Amino acid sequence: MENVLEQLNEEQTAEVKRQMTFYKQGVKEIIPTEELEVKVAHSVIYNQPLKIKLGLDPSAPDVHLGHTVVLNKLKQFQDNGHIIQLLIGDFTGKIGDPTGKSVARKQLTDEEVKHNAKTYFEQFGKIVDMEKVELHFNSKWLSKLNFEDVIQLAGKITVARLMERDDFEERIALGKPISLHEFFYPLMQGYDSVELECDIELGGTDQHFNILMGRHFQEKYGKDKQVAMLMPLLEGLDGVEKMSKSKKNYIGIDEKPQEMYGKTMSIPDILIGKYFELVTDFSPEQVNEIKAELESGELHPRDAKMLLGKSLVRMYHGEEEAKKAEQHFISVFQQRSLPDDIPVVEWNGNNEMPILDLLVELQLLSSKSEARKMIDNRGVKLNGKTIEDTKLQLTMIDDLIVQVGKRKFVKIKL
Repeated sequence: MENVLEQLNEEQTAEVKRQMTFYKQGVKEIIPTEELEVKVAHSVIYNQPLKIKLGLDPSAPDVHLGHTVVLNKLKQFQDNGHIIQLLIGDFTGKIGDPTGKSVARKQLTDEEVKHNAKTYFEQFGKIVDMEKVELHFNSKWLSKLNFEDVIQLAGKITVARLMERDDFEERIALGKPISLHEFFYPLMQGYDSVELECDIELGGTDQHFNILMGRHFQEKYGKDKQVAMLMPLLEGLDGVEKMSKSKKNYIGIDEKPQEMYGKTMSIPDILIGKYFELVTDFSPEQVNEIKAELESGELHPRDAKMLLGKSLVRMYHGEEEAKKAEQHFISVFQQRSLPDDIPVVEWNGNNEMPILDLLVELQLLSSKSEARKMIDNRGVKLNGKTIEDTKLQLTMIDDLIVQVGKRKFVKIKL
C-alpha cells in the first residue's frame, strides 16, 4: 500500500482530498495522518470500504451532545460508504475500565450491560444508519479465550508500557491500589481490534492509550495496523468541565426542542465555533465561514447561537420543531412575552404556603435548597415580578404564573 498514492488518477485524487477534508474536521489527533490518507486512497482505488471501529463500554446510556462528537465523525465515514463497527463491551464492561478514574469502575451485570446497550442503539439511530452498522459484542471472542490464550496475550506487552497510562501512574504516586484485572482492560480492547481487523478506531482523547493498544496488538498478531483518530472532549454549558449529565452541564439529544434550543443559547461565546464544528452537520467550508464571520464581527454571537440552536433541534426533532423552538425563543426571550403553551396546574392545596414549598410542590425545582438558591440568584418570578425573599409566605390567587429561570413556567388555576 506504500505506493498507492502514486496510483491515483486525477478524479481519484480529488475524491481522497474531499474525504480527508471531512475526516480531519475537528479531530484532535490522527495517529498517523499519512496512514489514514493511504487507507482512504486504497479504498477509493479498489472500491473497498474501510472498517471504522467505535468501542463502547455501556455504563451510561443517556446520550448527550458530548457523545455525538464521535458519532458525527462516524456518520461522515458512513456517508462515504465505509463500514461502521460498533463494538459493545459486554465482556469488558463487566471488568471495568479505570480510564480517568482514581479507583476502578463499578463492574456491571449482564442485565445492566444489555439494557444500556439497547438504549445506545436506539439513540445512535438518530445520527447513524443503524441498518448499515455492524454490531459486535466482544464476549463472542473474549469469553472463549482459555488461560493459555490470556497468558500469550499478556506476553505481547510489557508492564512498563502498561504503566504509561496516566491514571495508573497517578494512583501509584498517591498510594492507591490497582487490581491486577485492570491491567487486562487495555489488552482486551487491543485484542478487539485484532478480531475485527478494523482500519480505523475512533474515540475521545481520554481513550488515547487504549486505542493505541489496538495498533500494538494488530502488529503483534501480523495484521495491518489501525489508524487512531482522537476527538476532543466537548466542554459543557459551563464552558469549563467536560459535558456530563452528572455535572448538569449537558444538552441531551432526547430533550424537548424548546429545552434544547434554550440551553444552546446559554453556551459561552468562545465555544460557538467548536460546537458548530463538532456537533452539527455543517460542512468544513460552512464551519470555517461561521468562524471567520464571528471573528470579524460580521456575525453576532447571539445570532450564531440562534442558528446553532435551530440546527441542533432540526437534526434531532425535524425542521418544523426547529422553527417552533426558534419562534418560542424570540417570543419569550427577545420580545419578553409569555409563551402560549404554559402548563396549567389545578391547585387543590393550601391557600397559603411558603414560596420554597410551592416551587418544590410544582416540581419546578427538586428541593427547597435549590429553590432558595434560585431565589437568591433572582431566578424566580411571580406574574413577571422577581422574587427576592426566600421566606415569602404566598397567598394563592387564580391564574398566578410562576416562572423559574428562563424556560420553566406554570399557571395555577384555583
